[in-house]
Amino acid sequence: MTVNEERLRGAGRSSGRFAVWPGRPYPLGATWDGEGVNFALFSEHAEGVELCLFAEDGRQETARIPLRWQTDQVWHCYLPEARPGWLYGYRVYGPYDPKNGHRFNANKLLLDPYAKAIAGQLRWNNADFAYRVGHRHEDLSFDRTNNAPFMPKSRVVESAFSWGDDRLLRTPWHDTIIYELHVKGFTYQHPLVPHGLRGTYAGLGSARVIEYLKTLGVTAVELMPVHAFIDDRHLVERGLRNYWGYNSIGFFAPDSRYSASGEVAEFKTMVKAFHSNGIEVILDVVYNHTAEGNHMGPTLSFKGIDNLSYYRLSPADPRYYMDFTGCGNTLNMIHPRVLQLIMDSLRYWVLDMHVDGFRFDLASTLARELHDVNRLSAFFDIIHQDPVLSQVKLIAEPWDLGEGGYQVGNFPVGWTEWNGKYRDAVRAYWKGEGGVIGELAYRLTGSSDLYGHGGRNPYASINFVTAHDGFTLQDLVSYNTKHNESNGEDNRDGTDNNLSWNCGIEGPTDDPKVRTLRAQQKRNMIATLLLSQGVPMILAGDEIGRTQRGNNNAYCHDDALNWVNWELTPEEHEFMSFVQHVIQIKQAHKVFRRRSFFQGRRLRGGDIKDITWLKPDATEMTDEEWQQAFARCLGLFLAGEGLEECDEKGRMIGDVDFLWLLNAHHEEIPFMLPRNRVFGWQVEIDTSYAGQTAPVGTVITTGSYPLQGRSLVLLRAAAPDRRAGA
Repeated sequence: MTVNEERLRGAGRSSGRFAVWPGRPYPLGATWDGEGVNFALFSEHAEGVELCLFAEDGRQETARIPLRWQTDQVWHCYLPEARPGWLYGYRVYGPYDPKNGHRFNANKLLLDPYAKAIAGQLRWNNADFAYRVGHRHEDLSFDRTNNAPFMPKSRVVESAFSWGDDRLLRTPWHDTIIYELHVKGFTYQHPLVPHGLRGTYAGLGSARVIEYLKTLGVTAVELMPVHAFIDDRHLVERGLRNYWGYNSIGFFAPDSRYSASGEVAEFKTMVKAFHSNGIEVILDVVYNHTAEGNHMGPTLSFKGIDNLSYYRLSPADPRYYMDFTGCGNTLNMIHPRVLQLIMDSLRYWVLDMHVDGFRFDLASTLARELHDVNRLSAFFDIIHQDPVLSQVKLIAEPWDLGEGGYQVGNFPVGWTEWNGKYRDAVRAYWKGEGGVIGELAYRLTGSSDLYGHGGRNPYASINFVTAHDGFTLQDLVSYNTKHNESNGEDNRDGTDNNLSWNCGIEGPTDDPKVRTLRAQQKRNMIATLLLSQGVPMILAGDEIGRTQRGNNNAYCHDDALNWVNWELTPEEHEFMSFVQHVIQIKQAHKVFRRRSFFQGRRLRGGDIKDITWLKPDATEMTDEEWQQAFARCLGLFLAGEGLEECDEKGRMIGDVDFLWLLNAHHEEIPFMLPRNRVFGWQVEIDTSYAGQTAPVGTVITTGSYPLQGRSLVLLRAAAPDRRAGA
């Protein structure tokens, strides 16, 4: 039945000064159709639902409208007078019976789980809890205080936007370079972003910021959570914030703190600007838990709408939550309406907001059907067959805090994974630990041991050395231990297994030798990251030496500790130029962007293999030598003709040969240069910058290369007209 048909049939009722029509159970949420707004809310166990309307400032509750119509456990109505911009929330009636999993309390205003925008921020007050805070029975008590004055409000939005010919970029995985950033932290101190736009979607989408990212050479930005989120009460009371944003409360609404205009269209404009410049937008999303916490947490939305449906509760005592996330609760992926919520949210961000993909926080949680992680769970089955979501970039953080939660290498076809084993191997190797070259070899070549089964490829591995969680690259070479005292947890939070090395002095120093070594170690790790097979991910600011002063868990600091400092020193400019240079090499040569794994076999019956592992005497590594604990130096011969791949038109792809040398030992090692039918070797990278080594561009025809201690060298097969050598 159309809106006009409802009007003609007189289907509506009056609720105070508003006409109220039955509306429809689908779509869920508040939907403006050009004439009015349809409201629909799922609750399987509710006994009644009221739609609450608020004045423009969000303070005065102007109407309560009972939803008299219920279809398939969805409560709904249609307000022909409602318009975009209207503020609303729900009050849901039912039993308050925590022992049986029910936590209804109609005194609490609740956010719409499908709200496309959320106005205002939560103001912490005891009224935000369904129980009487401080009561001797704690969460078994009942609080009758109205929390509306302290709650943000859901807002009706106008979804129309002039996208023009904008569409998903669909950059191939093997051509992708990801840049992980925080919307506010990246732009808040940027001198070329107008003051009013700093820290916002508009600032991030501004011309100068995008120009910087293009010049750097990245192809995708991965935004840390932008879903509407809550700052934890214990942090706010200590003057801190949940800066990272892994505390979602609205899976459809971009967080308003990052909006200069307060309009959803600002986010869309940012995406459109990125796409116009060939850069994809990937969202870090948190569907494993919500900001409502455990049984002692606040009642803000899901908990008061239908606690028993939305959350995983303990079978032995439904008063308590099953917590696979360390955040107090776990969304109930077993329930079809919760699956629908997540799928609807994902499709919304693709179809309406035009994002190019997602990184799923603690993705193993999404695979838990009962207690075990099940790689063929309903969530992955649904994603795999979905015509929209199966075609975007899907990245799993392949672990959670539950038993068996570390699932690196076990996600289905179509998924890529943050490869924590890559991070650990590269850090351990350049730290100088022995016995790791065998592990390192797998990681440099795409981790075939993890992904070379079931139809997956090297680009299933998202390679990283640093990420938002942990040390920055500068801190990785400047601190042996974490320094998280400013978090207020007596330095107990954050991992102790950093695999870091301070190069001789803890923290900042003016010692020139230590500073030189730190710069070299950074070049080693960033070059290793970018030259490895798989998809590299760079942490924003690593290319200019951003530091968190040794804090490896800076989630709670919305201050200069996390904001990128754009006042660069000459050394920082130099390192940024080095990163650009290595990215250019990766983008220019497909031998570093393979779509299939190396086979280690001879090419077309010839005497050249697609990859050969070499010792410093230029002979091939033996099986026994991979196990030697003292070995810290190795070489990779990469045959350009060994690609044996076709482009989109079926033409064979070729490339030049490269020789990649790595030395994590502290002393120089002469490395014999294999000839292999080349006319000489041209120096492309030498991270040592030592005077006794050949400068970039030099061609060497014979002998050995003086591979300096703790250095990486990349040599390219020289063309015939470059025979004159050093």
